[in-house]
Amino acid sequence: MATPTEIRVKRAEKALVVTFDDGLSYTLPAEYLRVESPSAEVQGHAPDQKVLVWGRRHVGIMSVEPVGNYAIRIVFDDLHDTGIYAWDYLRTLGAEHETRWARYLEDLAARNLSREPRKAPPGRNG
Repeated sequence: MATPTEIRVKRAEKALVVTFDDGLSYTLPAEYLRVESPSAEVQGHAPDQKVLVWGRRHVGIMSVEPVGNYAIRIVFDDLHDTGIYAWDYLRTLGAEHETRWARYLEDLAARNLSREPRKAPPGRNG
């Protein structure tokens, strides 16, 4: 199992940079990490229960917390914080970023959903 030697939040870029002990490094956008969260809320309890998370184009990372010596918990600014990102999962997300992201975009299009957050309805005066 590859272990991270550095985990760095790039707030302005809304990304997490993970560098592993074998030299591989991945820059993982916050939106990608959020929609691929390993939480039960997103993944469900079986492979066919995965939820398609949409409207998170502008999500950022508020903090990253260690979980033992095997994972991190990411707190997103939409207040999602229940996913535990094990080292192996972070490595998989990095290695499969292009494929998973393309599939995500296809799934959004197929369901007529957007990466953009839902707009609030216009306010009423009076």
